[in-house]
Amino acid sequence: MTSSFLSPTTSTETLNIRRTTMTTYAIIGSGAIGSALAERFHAAGINAAITNTRGPASLQAITERFGSTVKAVELEQALQSDVVILAVPYDALPQVARKKSAWDRRTIVDATNAIDFPAFKPRDLGGRLSSEIVAELFPGAELVKAFNTLPAAVLAADPVKENGRRVLFLSGNFPEASKKVSDLIARLGFAPSDLGSFKASGSLQHFGQPLVALNLLKD
Repeated sequence: MTSSFLSPTTSTETLNIRRTTMTTYAIIGSGAIGSALAERFHAAGINAAITNTRGPASLQAITERFGSTVKAVELEQALQSDVVILAVPYDALPQVARKKSAWDRRTIVDATNAIDFPAFKPRDLGGRLSSEIVAELFPGAELVKAFNTLPAAVLAADPVKENGRRVLFLSGNFPEASKKVSDLIARLGFAPSDLGSFKASGSLQHFGQPLVALNLLKD
């Protein structure tokens, strides 16, 4: 009989290496997108932290459903994760960013959309990309834009279909960070489509542009 446990001969050094190379994930925000991501992490069996500005007690509904994999923690603890997914409203980003003065090459995933409410139109950012503005809020971070193009209900649904996997777009200026996020997207069951740098991808992935709400399947 085979066992999934480590053998008695596994060295302490090997165990330490495995621990230090394990990537940690956090979802910042528990609204529609944050809850959808929690569902996908749980379905894929990937451990993650989830948080909001109201504290873990407000996340009972999520932890009751997904608590075996998705743990509610304080915001400050979640921000120590290797990959931090920003699933808060665009206007809440400065409040999150102020929690740390430097981000030490941490991978920050921008899942937000700059929307002008109540008109529900793209916000006027003076010709700049919203991700460029978000990157300035998180100095030292390696920003990747992802998880922002699909409606929450579609993002939460099983991405694996009989005729393919649902496509998720990403872009960013740091290839290693983009690879890390692309690998996560694949582990969650989606088909990642890397658009390249922000300059190369332009505004295609931003609210009001062609790739937003585009529901594609990859064979």
